[in-house]
Amino acid sequence: MALAPRLDLRLGQTLVMTPQLRQAIQLLQYSNLEVQAWVEQELERNPLLERDESPRLEGAETPLTPPEPEPLPPLGEPEREALGAGDGPPLDADFRNVYDPGTAADGYAASLAVGGRGGRADFEEDKRDLGDLAPQRRSLREHLAEQLRLSFDDATDRLIGACLIAGLDGAGRLVMDLEALAARLACPRERIEAVLARMQRFDPPGVFARSLRECLEIQLREQNRYDPAMAALLDNLDLLAKRDLRRLREVCGVDAEDLAEMISELKRLDPKPGAGFDPDPVATVIPDVLMRPSEDGGWIVELNPETLPRVIANGAYHAKVLGAARSKEERAFIAEHWANATWLVKSLAQRASTILKVAAEIVRRQDAFFRHGITHLRPLILRDIAQAVDLHESTISRVTANKSIATPRGVLEMKFFFSNAVGGAGGEGHSAEAVKARIKALIAAEDPDGVLSDDAIVSVLRREGVDIARRTVAKYREGLGIPSSVQRRREKAVPA
Repeated sequence: MALAPRLDLRLGQTLVMTPQLRQAIQLLQYSNLEVQAWVEQELERNPLLERDESPRLEGAETPLTPPEPEPLPPLGEPEREALGAGDGPPLDADFRNVYDPGTAADGYAASLAVGGRGGRADFEEDKRDLGDLAPQRRSLREHLAEQLRLSFDDATDRLIGACLIAGLDGAGRLVMDLEALAARLACPRERIEAVLARMQRFDPPGVFARSLRECLEIQLREQNRYDPAMAALLDNLDLLAKRDLRRLREVCGVDAEDLAEMISELKRLDPKPGAGFDPDPVATVIPDVLMRPSEDGGWIVELNPETLPRVIANGAYHAKVLGAARSKEERAFIAEHWANATWLVKSLAQRASTILKVAAEIVRRQDAFFRHGITHLRPLILRDIAQAVDLHESTISRVTANKSIATPRGVLEMKFFFSNAVGGAGGEGHSAEAVKARIKALIAAEDPDGVLSDDAIVSVLRREGVDIARRTVAKYREGLGIPSSVQRRREKAVPA
């Protein structure tokens, strides 16, 4: 068989992922804030792209009429949550003037030099925010560093102490390996242990502990309450976690009354003494979609205009620079940026339309949840929404990723509304989240003398029309972080 080159013509279909198609897919799963940051970069790169400063047009919302009521098997009394106003205490704006005879004349002259209006200029010309006038809280490391300077005179000890402060976590627990620190500083470990022992007496009590047991021991020694019985209790914290009071009385050598008092003392201690100094900033969730009730009893769904990026492709500037182009390279540069600008505007509009369409369908499907609470959350999967809005399931998954919706029941992630169905009487399914909420409510309302087992919970749910297995109840209970009935019985036996 001779080997020779030849030409073949073949016809086939292939899907090519162009850079623009990949970017469009990424835009779908971005949140509004992430899209906003990405658009800012495009505005810097593309001279033909600019912000749309025109007033926002009304009508960028989707009104939803209330759906026809569907029968729902009762899971209990519908929850009716009261939405609080959230008003805090009134701001104390009592500014008092303090008269100092020694500085009154100089202060009056200075105020005239600043504003020419006497003492009022000090307030009117002050550009500081009210937050700048509030006292600044010191961090845990600043608080400990000040005590380090006052407690140690030797430079080496101060260096060791500074390294130990750097090795603290947010709770004030020491997470540094002392052996590695001794090797790094080329000093005996005994000296580091001596510095650590002194620093463990710093404020707040319990800081620089290397374990929970040591943290509690330091605080008990500070209160002069560390004795052999308390030491035995700290050595068996695992038994305390299991609420095994009988075994604890044996190992501690105390009666029930003394053990209850010891446990009460432990509850008054702080297992995370450093957490109050460096509080984690509360992350503000900015919703991508807003919904509110309409006058006709339905819902209005709209995109959040505060986070929705609005850009336009400047056609007038494009025509101007294209007419001034002198070379083929310049015209190619302008054509490429014009194509990118028009594509971006179109992609953002399509993204907004898709998100609004999907959010409106979710609200329509979960109308009973918004009106009556978690027990009426309907089972929902991606396929249900995909079929309703004529999109692929992967598109629905990307649209609902990293996005939240502001509802009358709080700001919720869009993924929250999707849950598997649990069988019910008559073939009607129940949302897994609704069943979890019912299990949590049953356990929260149980009597201390009548703790519900998983089998008892199954019996209650089946009487309410939920066909569920005991192992499913156990899985949901463990997922909610609720201990077993044996553990709960022990917890309720411990005095508060």
